[in-house]
Amino acid sequence: MTPEQLRAFCLDFNAAVEEFPFGPETSVFKVLGKMFALSTLDATPLTVNLKCEPDLATQLRLDHPGVIVPGWHMNKRHWNTVTVGGLADRMVRELVEDSYDLVVAGLPRAERLRLDRG
Repeated sequence: MTPEQLRAFCLDFNAAVEEFPFGPETSVFKVLGKMFALSTLDATPLTVNLKCEPDLATQLRLDHPGVIVPGWHMNKRHWNTVTVGGLADRMVRELVEDSYDLVVAGLPRAERLRLDRG
């Protein structure tokens, strides 16, 4: 997956936006103001921080050592840093989608309903 493909995939989710609160080099992808992905898209290797359920985060790190690690500069219990080129594109897409879904699930009910209608 290329940086352009990762950006396009993140922005394809309902109400997803790209912001740069940490400087112009770091893309932060949000849904209704809540972050679900963070990446320096021009970095080599390409990595992305993604939210994950704690038990699954631990299991993914065990199953993919060195490719999925505790989230860099994030809450290590809830975030993983994923080296994009170390996984199949399909798995990267699934992890991004899971992160988006977790963030949406944590939104207030009214905001979730607004997303469903969008």
